Amino acid sequence: MSLTSDPPVDLARAQAPATDPPALRIVPVRHPWRWVAVAATAVVLAQFLHGLVTNPGWEWDVFARFFAADAILQAVWVTLQLTFYGTALGFALGIVLAFMRLSANPFLKAVAFGYIWAFRSIPLIVQLLFWFNLAYLYKELSLGIPFGPSFWSFDTMGLVGAMSAAVLGLALHQAAYAAEIVRGGVLAVDGGQLEAAAALGIPRLRQLRRIVLPQAMRSILPNAANEIISLFKGTSIVSVMAIGELFYQVQVVYGRNGRVVPLLMVATAWYVLLTTALSVVQHYVERHYAKGSTR
Repeated sequence: MSLTSDPPVDLARAQAPATDPPALRIVPVRHPWRWVAVAATAVVLAQFLHGLVTNPGWEWDVFARFFAADAILQAVWVTLQLTFYGTALGFALGIVLAFMRLSANPFLKAVAFGYIWAFRSIPLIVQLLFWFNLAYLYKELSLGIPFGPSFWSFDTMGLVGAMSAAVLGLALHQAAYAAEIVRGGVLAVDGGQLEAAAALGIPRLRQLRRIVLPQAMRSILPNAANEIISLFKGTSIVSVMAIGELFYQVQVVYGRNGRVVPLLMVATAWYVLLTTALSVVQHYVERHYAKGSTR
């Protein structure tokens, strides 16, 4: 008799060789509606491409003739200049405004907030026309003692031309958005790192340059790239000031020959190419600042 409470063991069954369980048949999950959506999308895309090739209304011969014309290339250069100057000046001022908003001084915070509120509220076209007509409000500008005598004055009529008014308007408008992008990136950095750096005696400027900004750039870059691309395409609005940027020059050309669609496709192709180039640059810059990131 067994002295334990365990159930009796069948010795024959225990000594028998173990047999593998029957193989299970794996059936993949079927997605019939996904394939229906893929087929429908492919058909629509194929029809669109077929229309691009066969529809004579696109006039691809006219497109090819004007795509690299001298007037178009000069207009592309003007567009790139407006984008570069607007971005450089806008982000330089935006960084200053961002740190003014992050300052403990209530007056600086109020001034920065007021600037951002005003320039984000007023449409860009209104700002451009305002700077273009600055000479109507101020005949001359002077430098000297505030509310006192002036030592040097100059005429505003020759100072603010169409190109300078466009750069000024784009830069000041861009600065309001750049300030919020930079401020958001700085706030994304954990404050404990600054406390640790201060405990180690690292100067504030070095904290900002070596600790805050390299980490903040991961949050700043995607939004900043979007703003630069938006500014690049938004330069077309300066056509109201008769500046020979890409969209204005295209309008001039199709106003003469009546080939509206192919000339619009010329502008579209240049915008797509340059936006793609900016996106490639964005990718490599983001990859550089992503070093050490776990994502």
